[in-house]
Amino acid sequence: MAGNDMQALVLDHVSHSFGGVLAVDDLSLSLSKGEVVCLLGPSGCGKTTALRVAAGLEALQQGRVIIANEPVAGAGREIPPEDRSVGLVFQDYALFPHLTVAGNVAFGLRGLSGSEKQARVQEALGRVGMAESAAAYPHMLSGGQQQRVALARALAPQPQVMLLDEPFSNLDARLRQKVRDETLHVLKESGTTTLMVTHDPEEAMFMADRIALMRAGRIVQEGTPAALYYQPVDAFVASFFGEINQLEGVVVTEQVSTPFGPVDAKGFADGAAVAVLIRPEALHLSPPEQSANGSIPVNGGAVEVMASRLMGRTSLIHLRSLDVPEQETHFHARVPGRFLPMENQRLRVELDRSQAFVFLRETD
Repeated sequence: MAGNDMQALVLDHVSHSFGGVLAVDDLSLSLSKGEVVCLLGPSGCGKTTALRVAAGLEALQQGRVIIANEPVAGAGREIPPEDRSVGLVFQDYALFPHLTVAGNVAFGLRGLSGSEKQARVQEALGRVGMAESAAAYPHMLSGGQQQRVALARALAPQPQVMLLDEPFSNLDARLRQKVRDETLHVLKESGTTTLMVTHDPEEAMFMADRIALMRAGRIVQEGTPAALYYQPVDAFVASFFGEINQLEGVVVTEQVSTPFGPVDAKGFADGAAVAVLIRPEALHLSPPEQSANGSIPVNGGAVEVMASRLMGRTSLIHLRSLDVPEQETHFHARVPGRFLPMENQRLRVELDRSQAFVFLRETD
C-alpha cells in the first residue's frame, strides 16, 4: 500500500448498522492517487453502504473517512457530500430532465465565472465524447449517452475521488462493454482516483487495478484481479470469479486424489476432509493415446464427452470421468475457440494444477 502522502481515499475501520443489522463490519480500505479500486460482492454484502459512507450520503457511525489526507468524517466531524470533493455516478444517472446536457454538467460547478464554467463543461463533455450534444435534453439520449453525461457531470468539478455505484447495470450487455471501456479510459486519462461498486466479477476484473471482495460486511480478500483469481484465500473467493468443478476428498500425505491425478495439499493434516475446486479452463483435453490393448494411459485421466457447446470465444465441454465411474459428478472443461467433440467420444484430460485449489470442507 502506498504511503499516507499518496492516499486519495481512506476508509479506516468503518462499521455501519441499519436497525441493529451490521451492514459494514470494521472495513478498512485505502486508495492511492489515480487508482481504480472495485468493491465487489453479492447483493447485501455492504458494498454500496460503504460507498455511501465515503460519499457522506450515510452519516458515519464508527471509524474514519479521509479524502486527500483530510478527515471528512469521524471523531465528531461530518463534512457534507458537496464539500468532500467527490464525484458521484449512480446506476440511474440522476440527470435533471428539465436541464440540457450542458446544464446538467454545469449544475455542480461552484465558484467559477461564466466563461470558466462554460470552458469546464466543454472540457468534461469532450472527455466523454458528448460535446456535440451539449444542447440536447436527457430524454433525447440513449442509455449509454446518459451514462456518459453523468460521468462528465461528476468529472467537471475535478474531484479528488470518483465514486461509482453499479454505473453500467442499466445498460444491455453489448452497450455495457462499450461504455465501461470508454469510462475506464476517461478515468485513467484524467488520473481520477475511483472507487466503484459492482456485483459483476468480470466487470471488476475489467475495470480495477485492485479488487476488494466483500462478504457479510467484511473484506474477504483484497488485491489485483490476478491475485484473487489465481490465489484465492477460500472457496467463496475461488467460486465467485466463475464456474468451478468441485470435488471432495481426504488428504493423504499432503495430497488429495482426483480423477485427474493427485493435487498438492501441503499444510493439511492427514485425514482432513477437503474440497478441491478446479476451474473449467484447467482441464486440458486431447485425443487419447491408446495402448496396444486399447486402454487409455493413466497419466492424466480418461473422460467421456456428454455434450459440447460453442459459447462464442470458447467451447464448453460436459464430461464424465471414466477413471472413477462410481462418482456421478460431471465436469465442465472450457477450451479456447471452437472445439466440439462428439457425444460419447473418449478423451484424455490433463490438469493445470495452478488452477486447482484445496480448502477445508465447509460443514453446514
